[in-house]
Amino acid sequence: MGNALRFLCGQCCKPTAAGDSESLGHHGVSAATVGVSALAHDIFNFEITSQVPEGLSKHVVPSKKAQANWYRTLLEAWRESKPPPKTPEEAARLIIETLKRHQKADVEGLLFFYGLPLPSTLVELTAGAPTSLPEGVQYEFETLPVDAKAVADGDTVTVYVNTTDPRESSCVLGDVQLAAVQRSQARAQKNYAKADALHKKIIDSGYRVLNFQNNEEILCRRYRIRLRGIDAPEGGMPYGEEAKEELTKIIQGKRLRVLAYGNDRYDRCVADLYCNGKFVQEIMLKKGAAWHYTAYDKRSELATWEKQARAKRVGLWASPNPEKPWDWRKNRREGR
Repeated sequence: MGNALRFLCGQCCKPTAAGDSESLGHHGVSAATVGVSALAHDIFNFEITSQVPEGLSKHVVPSKKAQANWYRTLLEAWRESKPPPKTPEEAARLIIETLKRHQKADVEGLLFFYGLPLPSTLVELTAGAPTSLPEGVQYEFETLPVDAKAVADGDTVTVYVNTTDPRESSCVLGDVQLAAVQRSQARAQKNYAKADALHKKIIDSGYRVLNFQNNEEILCRRYRIRLRGIDAPEGGMPYGEEAKEELTKIIQGKRLRVLAYGNDRYDRCVADLYCNGKFVQEIMLKKGAAWHYTAYDKRSELATWEKQARAKRVGLWASPNPEKPWDWRKNRREGR
């Protein structure tokens, strides 16, 4: 069994406290853990015991022998997935694809058992990552894994790029490089006050030292990204928090491919983002988590994706007349 499954089981599938029956989901664990971690737990348990979870038969028709065949197939699919599913949508897609030859009702029953999205709620994506740079792209780069705390709202995120990247290495300021070396020396000498002061200097210059596994420290450049072509509800607006959560779910812990078109008046990098080959703006629009920002982007596909979300009344379009973010900001500026 791969380390990914063991990690999920160890971190996410801790037993529910005895007597806490009201918090139990269909799977028999706390509602907070129903989903990816519960599925990982059961696949891991199946490999050891060859037993399917209790209670599954209430949601699907086939016998336990048939259910065992499902889990055997899912085990192989999970092992082969790189990386393994981390979000409910990724887990749902793995189940749907792996068991696509089975009855729809049984697949949906299995998804319901784990509290995972049903096929009708999943977004079908059409735009893959480009094989050549589109017109207008000034440069591209790959980020380090994105921290959830770096997502400001549904269309803005702060990312970091390793300065050993060829594009970055040639333009790191000498003062920043020197400060990074001196900070490392100060920490080795346990002079943490000096190390913190040097790190502040590094941060003020647009960089940061990040800690990774095995206490490896990496000097990184900071980029504040404004997703090109979409405008998500602001934090103080209806659906603002949901839009932020949606973007976080898509990119948290992932390395992003960034196609940069330049900077806006707030010195943010205006860019298209791709996560595991998927166009982030497409996902946000199809889920009704953002508007097509027509004032700055005329791409017809963005208009189409917004129209599809409107027709399905998903996300912010569940409201009959949602306020446009640009109107909301204007009203705030004018004190209305």
